[in-house]
Amino acid sequence: MANSSYRVIIPKNAEELLDLAAKVYQKHTSLAASSPLNAMVSHKWADNGPTVAPCLQLHNQAEELTRQAEEAYRQRDLLLGEIVESVKASRDLLLGAYRQTPKVLGEYGFEVDDTARAVKVKA
Repeated sequence: MANSSYRVIIPKNAEELLDLAAKVYQKHTSLAASSPLNAMVSHKWADNGPTVAPCLQLHNQAEELTRQAEEAYRQRDLLLGEIVESVKASRDLLLGAYRQTPKVLGEYGFEVDDTARAVKVKA
């Protein structure tokens, strides 16, 4: 016996959804007046169809900017390691030089917290 139940999948992924929308809109416009989609009362393709291409373009632009951001973070992280070490070495040197007055490190931009540390209680 043939399976009479079926599902029509609508992608959740934005790019795949926009590709599907473009195909539906293209078929709708090629059928023109004979398209069964002309019966739609709301969410008409006449209103939404022309926005598919600009939406896909904005999606592609966002994806490219995401790739550029990831590359910028990778380049930043390559430089950041040495900078972190310079900051730590500066802190250590200044703590040695101003052992009696560590608040002076605040003049260099460091946050100096002189409150007592909370004691951790073992459970």
